[in-house]
Amino acid sequence: MERLTQLAGHLHQNQTNGDAGDIFGHLSLAPPDPILGTATAYKKDTDPNKINLGVGAYRDDNEKPYVFEVVRQAQKEIVDENQDKEYLPIEGHAGFIKAIQHLVFGAEHPLLKDGKIVTVQSLSGTGALRVGFEFIKQFIPGDVYYSDPTWGNHISIIEKAGLTHKKYPYFDPATKGLNFDGMVKTLEGAKAGSIVLLHVCAHNPTGVDPTPEQWRVLAKLFKAKKLFPFFDSAYQGFATGDLRRDAQSIHIFLEEGLQMLIAQSLAKNMGLYGERVGALHIVTTNKSVAEKVFSQVSLVIRPMYSNPPSNGARIAFKVLSNPTYRTRWEAELKQVSGRIQDMRKVLYEELLRLKVPGTWEHIINQIGMFSYTGLNAKQCECLIEKYHIYLIKNGRISMAGVTSKNVKYLAKAIEDAVRNVK
Repeated sequence: MERLTQLAGHLHQNQTNGDAGDIFGHLSLAPPDPILGTATAYKKDTDPNKINLGVGAYRDDNEKPYVFEVVRQAQKEIVDENQDKEYLPIEGHAGFIKAIQHLVFGAEHPLLKDGKIVTVQSLSGTGALRVGFEFIKQFIPGDVYYSDPTWGNHISIIEKAGLTHKKYPYFDPATKGLNFDGMVKTLEGAKAGSIVLLHVCAHNPTGVDPTPEQWRVLAKLFKAKKLFPFFDSAYQGFATGDLRRDAQSIHIFLEEGLQMLIAQSLAKNMGLYGERVGALHIVTTNKSVAEKVFSQVSLVIRPMYSNPPSNGARIAFKVLSNPTYRTRWEAELKQVSGRIQDMRKVLYEELLRLKVPGTWEHIINQIGMFSYTGLNAKQCECLIEKYHIYLIKNGRISMAGVTSKNVKYLAKAIEDAVRNVK
């Protein structure tokens, strides 16, 4: 008892001296995420003219979050069905997996019929990328090449998996288009077995995509140089409103017989952002190999998050598997993507009307949710501080944040920044 009293006194003395409070004292304050930090700053701003061009989520013409009507209907039906809340298997909801395979590859694709494609449900596209790169690290490690620029989180995910990474040229600041020659030259020099991260469509952040002919050149290059493609599909159907057209790059690579990974997200094209619905597809050479791949990717998932959430998968399955709902969803998807395309045209015309210095055709030539405007960091700061227009300081804007009500204000702000800030 006396010994315990002495120990208690010793611990009390240490606490008094401040020793007990230093366990985390060596930590430094992490910088805010550039995208999420922009959203936070926007929310705190009380200016009535504020605009959020940083958010990577669709907004309607009133700058409000949009919920697909067919998704809302499917959600109501799921609630009424009083489904249980049991765990899903490690690989996820079986019906959802089949439905999303058909969405990406087509219901009649020979690879599906032959059992050569492994699909597991994931925590949206980010989760699919994280599982995919962890799987790569364990079984086919190599250098990872990503586009310059790319979505910022790509680099963090690659690094968390313990893989080395390199850039390949992508965006040409002079033309505000694709630096295809630089991309090809760099990939020609990559080691066999290198992993190359590709955006299926609506490249984030540039909005610049290769043409079908350029995709074919790349597919042949990958086959000749034994490079391994890892596609990130965040915007299928959201870019052009056409699901098949937006997945064309994947099918061009499949035609060359290439094995690959595909990270799939339904956040944008079904508006299921907070439900975290996605999938990882792994294309293999035969059914026997696919079985082995499935067993190993399951072991990657198990200690990471065990199994995926069910609600979003059930919504997506109901929408994708019901022909009437599928038709309604595709119609809404065209409407949503069409509004973004319309805003590109209106913004472009406003910039021309104001005779803003420079060329602005890239606004309408780029595709998808984002536009790489060409504005420099100081010009972006001008938009933020003077006009309360929030965007990423690399000049990327979300076209979903541009509306018929704010587009003239935005164009006038851009004019001021371009003319007066260098």
